[in-house]
Amino acid sequence: MDECCTPPPLNLGGSKRQDDAYRRVLWAVLAINAAMFAVEVIAGLAAGSAALQADALDFLGDAANYAISLLVVGMALRYRASAALAKGATMAAFGLWVIGTVVWHAVHGTLPSAFTMGTVGGAALVANVASFGLLWAYRHGDANMRSAWICTRNDVLGNLAVLVAALGVFGTGTGWPDIIVAVIMAALAIQGAALVIRQANAELRTGEFARIY
Repeated sequence: MDECCTPPPLNLGGSKRQDDAYRRVLWAVLAINAAMFAVEVIAGLAAGSAALQADALDFLGDAANYAISLLVVGMALRYRASAALAKGATMAAFGLWVIGTVVWHAVHGTLPSAFTMGTVGGAALVANVASFGLLWAYRHGDANMRSAWICTRNDVLGNLAVLVAALGVFGTGTGWPDIIVAVIMAALAIQGAALVIRQANAELRTGEFARIY
């Protein structure tokens, strides 16, 4: 059903016009993610929130991933697939880092600021929805393009979860909702990494565009 209702994937090499359009989109989402990383890393430390700190690192990782994508736009498929493979590895590393952060907060019984979580989480959601819209047209592209879209998709889901966590912290007076959301974000990162790595490996192995769901 999804294959019947979605447009055909972008062509492998991409025309110069397509590549230029994709570069403009990547520059826009790179700027959005870099700005939100700066905001969230400060807010996350100030609020003592594992979820916000995880989201801040996610913004940093996404900004780096978009920068890598910019470098390989228009290159041969094997270079784009290799870049996607590296990005998948960083997404998995992010998930493992978040798990370590969760353990630290659980051991220390941190109680984050629900107000800060809600305010900054709302701003992050707006930023990621904008990025999501910009990257929507590239969601069925090659592994390099798709990895950028998967990162942003996970970010939108993560931001919604941060807002739920803020309500949970406010309602329960404990840090457990924050910890639970951080675990969900780690799972999203690892699941997204698996998708990207699988598609990138398929493209490297066959030398052809692989469309994997």
